[in-house]
Amino acid sequence: MKPMFSFILAGALMIPAAASADTIFGIYAGGQYWNTDNSGSFGDSTQRQAFAFDEEQHSSFYVALEHPIPLVPNIKIRQNSLDVYGDISLTQDFSFGGATFPAGTAVNSMVDLSHTDYTFYYEIFDNDLLSVDLGLTAKRVDGALAVRDATRSGSMSSDGWVPTAYGHVRVGIPATDLTLYGMANAVSVDDSAIRDIEAGVEYRLIENLAVDLNLQFGYRDITIELDDLDGVYSDLSFKGPYLGLEIRF
Repeated sequence: MKPMFSFILAGALMIPAAASADTIFGIYAGGQYWNTDNSGSFGDSTQRQAFAFDEEQHSSFYVALEHPIPLVPNIKIRQNSLDVYGDISLTQDFSFGGATFPAGTAVNSMVDLSHTDYTFYYEIFDNDLLSVDLGLTAKRVDGALAVRDATRSGSMSSDGWVPTAYGHVRVGIPATDLTLYGMANAVSVDDSAIRDIEAGVEYRLIENLAVDLNLQFGYRDITIELDDLDGVYSDLSFKGPYLGLEIRF
Protein backbone atom coordinates (compact mmCIF):
# COMPACT_ATOMS: atom_id res chain seq x y z
CA MET A 1 0.00 0.00 0.00
CA LYS A 2 1.67 3.22 -1.05
CA PRO A 3 0.94 6.09 1.34
CA MET A 4 -2.75 6.86 0.92
CA PHE A 5 -2.89 9.60 3.45
CA SER A 6 -0.19 11.74 5.06
CA PHE A 7 -0.33 12.11 8.78
CA ILE A 8 -2.15 15.42 8.53
CA LEU A 9 -3.82 14.74 11.86
CA ALA A 10 -0.57 14.30 13.75
CA GLY A 11 -0.90 17.76 15.23
CA ALA A 12 -3.91 16.54 17.19
CA LEU A 13 -1.53 14.76 19.51
CA MET A 14 -0.20 18.13 20.62
CA ILE A 15 -3.46 19.21 22.30
CA PRO A 16 -3.53 17.06 25.42
CA ALA A 17 -2.64 19.82 27.88
CA ALA A 18 -6.28 20.13 28.92
CA ALA A 19 -6.90 16.39 28.94
CA SER A 20 -7.04 14.37 32.12
CA ALA A 21 -5.03 11.21 32.76
CA ASP A 22 -5.62 8.04 34.78
CA THR A 23 -4.84 8.44 38.45
CA ILE A 24 -3.29 4.95 38.45
CA PHE A 25 -1.90 2.60 35.85
CA GLY A 26 -4.54 0.46 34.20
CA ILE A 27 -4.18 -2.50 31.84
CA TYR A 28 -7.11 -3.59 29.69
CA ALA A 29 -7.35 -6.71 27.56
CA GLY A 30 -10.26 -8.04 25.58
CA GLY A 31 -11.53 -9.96 22.63
CA GLN A 32 -14.57 -10.07 20.36
CA TYR A 33 -16.27 -12.69 18.22
CA TRP A 34 -17.85 -10.93 15.25
CA ASN A 35 -20.36 -12.31 12.72
CA THR A 36 -20.46 -10.25 9.53
CA ASP A 37 -22.72 -9.74 6.55
CA ASN A 38 -20.40 -8.70 3.71
CA SER A 39 -21.11 -6.87 0.48
CA GLY A 40 -19.55 -4.64 -2.14
CA SER A 41 -17.31 -4.52 -5.16
CA PHE A 42 -13.67 -4.17 -6.12
CA GLY A 43 -11.59 -3.91 -9.26
CA ASP A 44 -9.08 -1.71 -11.05
CA SER A 45 -9.18 1.58 -12.94
CA THR A 46 -11.16 0.11 -15.85
CA GLN A 47 -14.00 -1.64 -14.01
CA ARG A 48 -15.30 -2.89 -10.69
CA GLN A 49 -17.24 -6.08 -10.08
CA ALA A 50 -19.77 -6.71 -7.31
CA PHE A 51 -19.35 -10.07 -5.59
CA ALA A 52 -21.72 -12.21 -3.52
CA PHE A 53 -19.70 -12.69 -0.34
CA ASP A 54 -20.56 -15.31 2.25
CA GLU A 55 -21.26 -14.48 5.87
CA GLU A 56 -18.09 -14.89 7.91
CA GLN A 57 -16.95 -14.99 11.52
CA HIS A 58 -14.02 -12.85 12.63
CA SER A 59 -12.05 -12.23 15.79
CA SER A 60 -10.58 -9.12 17.33
CA PHE A 61 -8.16 -8.93 20.27
CA TYR A 62 -6.75 -5.88 22.05
CA VAL A 63 -4.67 -4.69 24.96
CA ALA A 64 -4.47 -1.13 26.30
CA LEU A 65 -2.31 0.72 28.81
CA GLU A 66 -3.55 3.83 30.61
CA HIS A 67 -1.31 5.81 32.95
CA PRO A 68 -1.10 9.10 34.92
CA ILE A 69 1.88 10.60 33.06
CA PRO A 70 0.91 14.07 31.72
CA LEU A 71 1.21 14.74 27.97
CA VAL A 72 2.13 11.11 27.19
CA PRO A 73 -0.76 9.40 25.37
CA ASN A 74 -2.31 6.13 26.44
CA ILE A 75 -1.86 3.30 23.94
CA LYS A 76 -4.12 0.56 22.64
CA ILE A 77 -3.11 -2.21 20.22
CA ARG A 78 -5.84 -4.16 18.45
CA GLN A 79 -5.55 -7.06 15.99
CA ASN A 80 -8.48 -7.50 13.60
CA SER A 81 -9.10 -10.45 11.26
CA LEU A 82 -11.08 -9.46 8.16
CA ASP A 83 -11.13 -12.02 5.36
CA VAL A 84 -14.19 -12.90 3.25
CA TYR A 85 -14.92 -15.21 0.33
CA GLY A 86 -17.61 -15.56 -2.30
CA ASP A 87 -18.72 -17.10 -5.59
CA ILE A 88 -20.41 -15.49 -8.58
CA SER A 89 -21.17 -16.18 -12.24
CA LEU A 90 -19.98 -13.19 -14.26
CA THR A 91 -22.46 -11.40 -16.51
CA GLN A 92 -19.68 -9.56 -18.36
CA ASP A 93 -15.97 -9.89 -19.00
CA PHE A 94 -13.90 -8.91 -15.98
CA SER A 95 -10.16 -8.21 -15.84
CA PHE A 96 -8.29 -8.14 -12.55
CA GLY A 97 -4.69 -8.63 -11.46
CA GLY A 98 -3.42 -9.58 -14.91
CA ALA A 99 -6.16 -12.11 -15.70
CA THR A 100 -9.32 -11.76 -17.80
CA PHE A 101 -12.42 -13.77 -16.96
CA PRO A 102 -15.04 -14.14 -19.73
CA ALA A 103 -18.74 -13.52 -19.18
CA GLY A 104 -20.51 -16.64 -17.91
CA THR A 105 -17.47 -17.84 -15.95
CA ALA A 106 -18.02 -18.99 -12.37
CA VAL A 107 -15.35 -17.32 -10.24
CA ASN A 108 -14.26 -17.35 -6.60
CA SER A 109 -13.34 -14.09 -4.92
CA MET A 110 -11.24 -13.44 -1.82
CA VAL A 111 -10.71 -10.25 0.15
CA ASP A 112 -8.29 -10.19 3.10
CA LEU A 113 -8.00 -6.80 4.79
CA SER A 114 -6.85 -8.01 8.21
CA HIS A 115 -5.03 -5.26 10.08
CA THR A 116 -3.53 -4.07 13.35
CA ASP A 117 -4.58 -0.79 14.99
CA TYR A 118 -2.08 1.22 17.04
CA THR A 119 -4.12 3.86 18.88
CA PHE A 120 -2.68 6.78 20.85
CA TYR A 121 -5.29 8.66 22.87
CA TYR A 122 -6.03 10.97 25.77
CA GLU A 123 -8.82 10.81 28.33
CA ILE A 124 -10.80 14.04 28.03
CA PHE A 125 -13.32 12.95 30.68
CA ASP A 126 -13.13 9.93 32.97
CA ASN A 127 -15.74 9.19 35.63
CA ASP A 128 -18.44 6.60 36.34
CA LEU A 129 -21.08 8.45 34.31
CA LEU A 130 -19.09 9.72 31.33
CA SER A 131 -15.80 8.78 29.73
CA VAL A 132 -14.47 10.38 26.54
CA ASP A 133 -11.23 9.41 24.76
CA LEU A 134 -9.83 11.17 21.68
CA GLY A 135 -6.74 10.44 19.63
CA LEU A 136 -5.29 8.92 16.49
CA THR A 137 -5.03 5.39 15.16
CA ALA A 138 -2.36 4.12 12.79
CA LYS A 139 -3.77 1.13 10.92
CA ARG A 140 -1.21 -1.36 9.65
CA VAL A 141 -2.87 -3.18 6.74
CA ASP A 142 -1.58 -6.22 4.85
CA GLY A 143 -4.25 -6.49 2.19
CA ALA A 144 -4.84 -8.96 -0.61
CA LEU A 145 -7.65 -9.32 -3.15
CA ALA A 146 -7.96 -12.22 -5.59
CA VAL A 147 -10.27 -13.64 -8.24
CA ARG A 148 -9.89 -17.15 -9.69
CA ASP A 149 -11.68 -19.75 -11.74
CA ALA A 150 -10.76 -23.30 -12.74
CA THR A 151 -7.93 -22.26 -15.07
CA ARG A 152 -6.71 -18.76 -14.16
CA SER A 153 -6.29 -16.34 -11.28
CA GLY A 154 -5.63 -12.67 -10.77
CA SER A 155 -4.62 -10.91 -7.57
CA MET A 156 -3.52 -7.55 -6.22
CA SER A 157 -2.02 -6.63 -2.86
CA SER A 158 -1.79 -3.47 -0.87
CA ASP A 159 0.02 -2.93 2.42
CA GLY A 160 1.10 0.01 4.53
CA TRP A 161 -0.11 2.50 7.12
CA VAL A 162 -3.41 4.38 7.21
CA PRO A 163 -4.01 7.10 9.85
CA THR A 164 -7.52 7.63 11.23
CA ALA A 165 -9.10 9.86 13.85
CA TYR A 166 -10.18 7.97 16.97
CA GLY A 167 -12.98 8.55 19.46
CA HIS A 168 -14.46 6.45 22.27
CA VAL A 169 -17.44 7.47 24.44
CA ARG A 170 -18.85 5.55 27.42
CA VAL A 171 -22.02 6.49 29.32
CA GLY A 172 -22.87 4.68 32.55
CA ILE A 173 -26.52 4.01 33.42
CA PRO A 174 -27.05 5.02 37.07
CA ALA A 175 -28.14 2.33 39.56
CA THR A 176 -27.34 -0.46 37.09
CA ASP A 177 -24.35 -2.56 36.05
CA LEU A 178 -24.75 -1.39 32.45
CA THR A 179 -22.68 0.99 30.33
CA LEU A 180 -23.47 2.20 26.82
CA TYR A 181 -20.51 2.88 24.55
CA GLY A 182 -19.53 3.86 21.04
CA MET A 183 -16.16 3.86 19.27
CA ALA A 184 -15.03 5.06 15.86
CA ASN A 185 -11.94 5.18 13.66
CA ALA A 186 -12.51 7.19 10.51
CA VAL A 187 -10.76 9.14 7.76
CA SER A 188 -11.84 10.58 4.42
CA VAL A 189 -9.46 12.03 1.85
CA ASP A 190 -10.49 12.85 -1.72
CA ASP A 191 -12.57 9.89 -2.96
CA SER A 192 -11.19 7.37 -0.46
CA ALA A 193 -12.69 6.73 2.98
CA ILE A 194 -12.35 4.24 5.82
CA ARG A 195 -14.92 4.03 8.61
CA ASP A 196 -14.78 1.57 11.50
CA ILE A 197 -17.68 2.21 13.88
CA GLU A 198 -19.07 0.14 16.71
CA ALA A 199 -21.68 0.65 19.43
CA GLY A 200 -22.84 -1.60 22.20
CA VAL A 201 -23.78 -2.25 25.79
CA GLU A 202 -21.47 -3.54 28.51
CA TYR A 203 -22.47 -5.52 31.58
CA ARG A 204 -20.16 -5.52 34.59
CA LEU A 205 -19.85 -9.16 35.66
CA ILE A 206 -17.14 -8.54 38.29
CA GLU A 207 -16.03 -5.21 39.77
CA ASN A 208 -13.60 -4.99 42.66
CA LEU A 209 -10.22 -3.53 43.58
CA ALA A 210 -8.29 -6.39 41.98
CA VAL A 211 -10.02 -6.89 38.64
CA ASP A 212 -13.00 -5.81 36.54
CA LEU A 213 -14.64 -8.23 34.11
CA ASN A 214 -17.14 -6.93 31.56
CA LEU A 215 -19.38 -8.70 29.04
CA GLN A 216 -19.99 -6.76 25.81
CA PHE A 217 -22.63 -7.05 23.12
CA GLY A 218 -22.65 -4.69 20.16
CA TYR A 219 -22.72 -4.01 16.45
CA ARG A 220 -19.71 -3.14 14.28
CA ASP A 221 -19.67 -1.62 10.80
CA ILE A 222 -16.53 -1.30 8.65
CA THR A 223 -16.69 0.46 5.27
CA ILE A 224 -13.65 0.65 2.97
CA GLU A 225 -13.88 2.88 -0.10
CA LEU A 226 -10.62 3.02 -2.04
CA ASP A 227 -9.87 5.14 -5.08
CA ASP A 228 -6.61 4.08 -6.76
CA LEU A 229 -4.81 2.66 -3.74
CA ASP A 230 -1.94 0.73 -5.35
CA GLY A 231 -4.26 0.45 -8.35
CA VAL A 232 -7.12 -0.98 -6.26
CA TYR A 233 -10.64 0.46 -6.32
CA SER A 234 -13.21 -0.79 -3.84
CA ASP A 235 -16.51 -0.16 -2.10
CA LEU A 236 -16.70 -2.86 0.57
CA SER A 237 -18.85 -3.19 3.68
CA PHE A 238 -18.50 -5.58 6.64
CA LYS A 239 -21.15 -5.33 9.35
CA GLY A 240 -22.79 -7.40 12.03
CA PRO A 241 -23.20 -8.16 15.75
CA TYR A 242 -20.41 -9.20 18.09
CA LEU A 243 -19.96 -10.66 21.55
CA GLY A 244 -16.96 -9.60 23.61
CA LEU A 245 -15.25 -9.91 26.97
CA GLU A 246 -12.96 -7.33 28.59
CA ILE A 247 -10.82 -7.59 31.69
CA ARG A 248 -9.10 -4.75 33.53
CA PHE A 249 -6.27 -5.13 36.01
